[in-house]
Parts: sequence; structure tokens; C-alpha cells
Amino acid sequence: MTIRLVLAEDSLIVRQGLVGLLTSDSEIAVVAECTDFGGLVGAVETHAPDAVLTDIRMPPTHTDEGIRAAALFGERGYAAGVVVLSHYAEPAYAVALLEGGVPGRSYLLKERVHDRSQLVAAIRAVAIGGSMVDSKIIEPLIAARARNGRSPLAELTVREREVLANIAQGKSNAAIADSLVLTKRAVEKHINSIFMKLGLATDQDVSRRVKATLMFLSDTQPGPAEPLRHHA
Repeated sequence: MTIRLVLAEDSLIVRQGLVGLLTSDSEIAVVAECTDFGGLVGAVETHAPDAVLTDIRMPPTHTDEGIRAAALFGERGYAAGVVVLSHYAEPAYAVALLEGGVPGRSYLLKERVHDRSQLVAAIRAVAIGGSMVDSKIIEPLIAARARNGRSPLAELTVREREVLANIAQGKSNAAIADSLVLTKRAVEKHINSIFMKLGLATDQDVSRRVKATLMFLSDTQPGPAEPLRHHA
């Protein structure tokens, strides 16, 4: 099935590069290109796409337009999944994107866009309601929290920390098993142990697992250098 995509990026060079990258075969069809927040909202209303790929910062304010657009789509009940591309490895941005429990949200660092397979995987995931968060955000958080003796993360084994990092990236149990060369049964046991130690519900919904894990990992971290701005 071809995924109908709306692309939002204010840099002409980056936008053209992404279009070339994504339309090299029939897997993704870019149905609209936008350069600002208003254009993105209008394009989604007009085209009802399966997915949106958007920069985190665009006109008019160059702050967090991509995240605010995702929140708006969730409030309006639009089915489009959203991949936010960002230069910022800030957990607070990823948590803000996943607020509200709306499925189909991914936060990917821009440095990953040269890897077409990873970019397409993120788009494919949100188009069917899944979520992904860049591992470069997750892994340092886990390591930092684990070094804090007062953090429940300090109680996790090395293997459990590896499993938690994969959970936070939005991977299914089967994908985690493949990544770590474990059986699905072993992964399930590790997950039960992790969530018991962290005091988190063992909800099997992938988006909720990602959000819960991110919120736990980032609750003692400083926010972004610039505060997230939410406009009506």
C-alpha cells in the first residue's frame, strides 16, 4: 500500500532532498509540500494524508510548530500519523509530542534522514498508529538515570536497560527479541520485571509504553533551552 504523505519543511534544499529520497519508489507518495505551520494544517485538512513528515521549527515562530501541529491534529481527530524531524536531542520535546496519548507519533533526529530505511520505517510506523523515538535521545537518559542511586533505574540489570531502551524506541516485543537475540518469552519476562521495578503500568499499547517510559526517564531532566510554546 502506498502511504500518502504531507511534507512540511521551510528549507527548499532540505525539502527537495527529502522529496527525492522518499519518492525513489512507489512506497510513499508526497501529496503536498508546505513551508509553514498554516500551510501544513491546511494541507492535512485538504488531503487527509496517511502520514505527515514535518520539521520541528518552521515559520511563523520557529519554535515548536511541528509538535503543535501534531497536537492540533490529535485534537481534531485526524488520522494522519506524524514524524517530527529535529536537530534537538531533547527528551522534553519528545514527551511533548507524545502528550495526549494519540497514536502514530515519532521523533527523529535530522541527522538520520540520510538513512532512507530508518526514515521510511518511522513514516510507516506512524501510518499504522505506531511510535518511535530516536535512540540517541533514549540511551543517554537511561545511562544518566541509572547512575543516580536513588532512581529505580539503578535497580535494572544491564539486559533490562537494553530492553527498556528498545521499548522507548517504540519497538514491539518481537522486534526487541530480534534486536537483542532473545526469545519473545524472555523479552516478556524482562518487560514485566522492568515495569514492576519502575512502578509503571504494563499496558501493551506501543504508544502508551513509549510515552510512559519517556515521561519516567525525563521527569528530572532540565527542559529545552527555549520553553515549548503552545498557542491557541
